[in-house]
Amino acid sequence: MSIYEKSALDNQHIVISGGLGALGLAIVKGLVDHGANVTINDIVPQDTGHERLQSAEIPLDHCMYIPGDITQESVVENFVTSATERFGSIHTALCHTGMVQAKSLVDVSITEWESIINLNVTSAFLLGKHTARSMITSQVSGHLIFTISWVSDVPWPDIGPYNASKAAMKQLMRSYARELADKNIRANAIAPGIVAAGMAKRQWDTEPDYQARAKRAIPLGYMQPIESVVNGFIFLCSRAANYMTGSVLLMDGGCSLYPMDDS
Repeated sequence: MSIYEKSALDNQHIVISGGLGALGLAIVKGLVDHGANVTINDIVPQDTGHERLQSAEIPLDHCMYIPGDITQESVVENFVTSATERFGSIHTALCHTGMVQAKSLVDVSITEWESIINLNVTSAFLLGKHTARSMITSQVSGHLIFTISWVSDVPWPDIGPYNASKAAMKQLMRSYARELADKNIRANAIAPGIVAAGMAKRQWDTEPDYQARAKRAIPLGYMQPIESVVNGFIFLCSRAANYMTGSVLLMDGGCSLYPMDDS
């Protein structure tokens, strides 16, 4: 359940990469339900994308889906151009695309390393770059928001490339914040915890060892509900966060308070 007024994001045009996964769809629905128009990128085919949006009860008149590989600069340029043609100037860009693989660092191949770094970091750099350029041209007060994680500071075992990519995204966000402040463009990040979605949820439900380890890592004792992450995004996209830049909204249930106890 949302804690915000339905008009919290009225007249905003928000773009998001990675918007058709379990968490991405929930974020898109939350944004649209609070008045935003949303342009979405992901890699699934157009028909599949529309099916997912309709299944999530997201009205297609307030969103547009553009499939493509967001690690390719030409794709990002087309995405931003198409978004502005449909809904006008972009106010907020959510650099949300990401992937994780469960494997010990000593077993990670160079191809696997490059895939994770490219998808998580390069896509964020490119979307940040081209949406910022669009914001400058449109002379809007813009906002870049990066989805990072508590593991950017506290490494979780067996996802080393992901940990490194989220730390890189955190510094990328701070660099954008520093460089774009005089252009009236802000940059912030949101750092969720162990969210009840995607691979983490599957592991929690099917791997007793993982669930036991994760429970020890979460002081609050339970997985993060998707709704709490969505509320964080709505807050950052709203006027309530207008004086924030270069900041990380950490909402991890306490995971980063202390190192996990493996005893």
